Formats: sequence, C-alpha cells, structure tokens
Amino acid sequence: MIYLASNSPRRRELLSQIGIEFELFLPDKIDEAVDETPLIDEHPVDYVTRVAREKAFNGWQRLLRTQKERLPVLAADTTVTINNIILGKPQDQDQARQFLTLLSGQQHTVLTAVVCCFEEKVMERLNTNIVIFKSLTKSDIEWYIDSGEYKDKAGGYALQGLAATFVKRIEGSPSGIVGLPLYETAELLKLIK
Repeated sequence: MIYLASNSPRRRELLSQIGIEFELFLPDKIDEAVDETPLIDEHPVDYVTRVAREKAFNGWQRLLRTQKERLPVLAADTTVTINNIILGKPQDQDQARQFLTLLSGQQHTVLTAVVCCFEEKVMERLNTNIVIFKSLTKSDIEWYIDSGEYKDKAGGYALQGLAATFVKRIEGSPSGIVGLPLYETAELLKLIK
C-alpha cells in the first residue's frame, strides 16, 4: 500500500494495472501544490526530476503532519521536450496549437520522473522515450484542438487518446509516455520493502 501524490487518472489506472494498492494523497490547499514553472535555463531532465521530487517530498512532509499511517508517497511528473524546449501543459488553445505545430513531422522526447519518499529515503527513476509524429495538417491540428483532449496534457497531446493517430513511431515505454513508467515504478517500489 502506498500514497499517490497525483491527481492524474492515468497514473491511477496504471498503478491499478500492476496491482499496486494506493490511496490518493493530494494537497488540501492550492498554496501547498508544487509550482511547475520551469526555472530559467533549466534542462528538461532537471526540470521533470525536480518537480516529481518536490511533489513526493511535499506529500511526505504533509503526511508527517497527520495521524495517517506512514506509507511510501509516490509522485511523478511528465514533460515533453523538443530541442531542449520544455512543452508543459498548454495554457489555452493557442498554445496547444503552437505545441502541435512544433511537434508536427518531428521527433521529440517524453520524460517521466518517478519519485518515492519513505522515512529517510528519497528514491527516483527517470524514463526517457522518443516519439515521432507524422506531419500534421492544419485540419489535423484543429480537429485535435476541437476535441479538447489537449487540456492538462504535457506537450498538448495524449498518446492514449485521439493523438495516437499522429504517432508514427515510439521508442521506449508507452506507459512512460502516458505518465507512469510501469517498469521503473515497480523497480522503485521494490526498494522500499
């Protein structure tokens, strides 16, 4: 049994898929949430690892202030990067359109960091994947924007949704691209036993 410091339905589904029992453990207040703004000149690997680490550590610190049972706190963060540019969650349709235009016909990287805090341990794993998009037409992009699926998705797309039709090839872990690399997560959780 672990605590999951993530509101992502995809991460919940993936943990359930591999039989991990969990309880959601999210911040009560907005000011307890982790600021996911990249630091100036922050490299994508450093960014995604820092954000996942802060989410897990903040969850652990909140847990210590409660009467809840002490269990491992797991958190993750996913980002899309192309040419070392971090493409987070688009703020609106215009930014989603910019992201999809940038990714069109290109190879990009999807990084997911997974971090687990338990007692004095902070354990982490990084999953790196390559995704190659077909060349997107303006109508492809508008169709996708109109679907609304881009919302709350790193890079403005979801591999497990309609954007699967944009993907020519992936190299790596489909679950890592969706938001929780199952191999790395299972290996990390073995370390806390």
